[in-house]
Amino acid sequence: MDAFKAYVITKDEDAKKPNPAEWRDITLDELSPGDTVVRVTHSTVNYKDGLAFAGNPGVLRKFPMVPGIDVIGEVVSCESDRFQPGDQIIMNGFGVGEVHTGAYAKYARLKSEWLIKRPDGLSPEHAAAIGTAGYTAMLCVMALERYGLTPEKGPVAVSGAAGGVGSVAVSILAKLGYEVIASTGRQSEADFLKNLGASEVIDRAELSEPGRPFGKESWAGAIDVAGSHTLANLLARTKYGGAVASCGLAQGMDLPATVMPFILRGVALLGVDSVMAPLERREEAYRRLAEDLEMSKLDALSSTIKISEVPEKAADILKGKVRGRLIVDYSEL
Repeated sequence: MDAFKAYVITKDEDAKKPNPAEWRDITLDELSPGDTVVRVTHSTVNYKDGLAFAGNPGVLRKFPMVPGIDVIGEVVSCESDRFQPGDQIIMNGFGVGEVHTGAYAKYARLKSEWLIKRPDGLSPEHAAAIGTAGYTAMLCVMALERYGLTPEKGPVAVSGAAGGVGSVAVSILAKLGYEVIASTGRQSEADFLKNLGASEVIDRAELSEPGRPFGKESWAGAIDVAGSHTLANLLARTKYGGAVASCGLAQGMDLPATVMPFILRGVALLGVDSVMAPLERREEAYRRLAEDLEMSKLDALSSTIKISEVPEKAADILKGKVRGRLIVDYSEL
């Protein structure tokens, strides 16, 4: 196979931070080992991708690295019997773009056990728009459902609602009949969030500042991408027997809370991991996304960029300047 284009992040031996990503030619031999070669047709830009381009050591743990945690594409070759050339696949997580070369290249070499077939009826553009953020949102909804949450039990709060996870979560919950309380630091996005299905939009400051250990019962469940004070306040205001699905740490990895919501209201904290989730759960999540996410709303919360624009958008996502989801189109390669 001839050389092809890729973003590559390197790090000098004695340097504290990696070098900025370079757009350069590489060969298949420079990719991490794997039994399946995929021609990447689409990807997206997640918060974790932004951290990778910023050189965050908690994300980038091996060099040189091709970043990009979401792969949507077509199988070129597969040494196992799981896939055939031409199969359309989706890949999220498993350390790809962190310790295993990832999506921001014309080709990716991956392990077949990490891949799922793209569901019928889900276009590659929609699969990219969903990406890890949207797939994580669905995992959060599924976790709340397994705990017993139903629309009749009360509203669901969503933090970071204008971001990737939050905007998809708002759309899914509204489609399922939940009253959704969307929290955002960008009040200019209130109409956008209400069009996605939010019943109420509250200012992020209501949750992100230090609060009381126990508050008024305001929602039956919540999906949180922030951690820190936001998660503590969501727990403190969750109704008796409710639950909060936690999937992120955009505000911080600390949890300045007390046990009071747990022992006085029986509130549950549900941890949601998208990176190492088993294939069966991934396949269920994408099946549910195809059914429970209105594609017209996904279109409304998505925009398309060229792969050459990825570094700029990766920086923007860390600054909170990206609304919804970004589809990365590889057609220029």
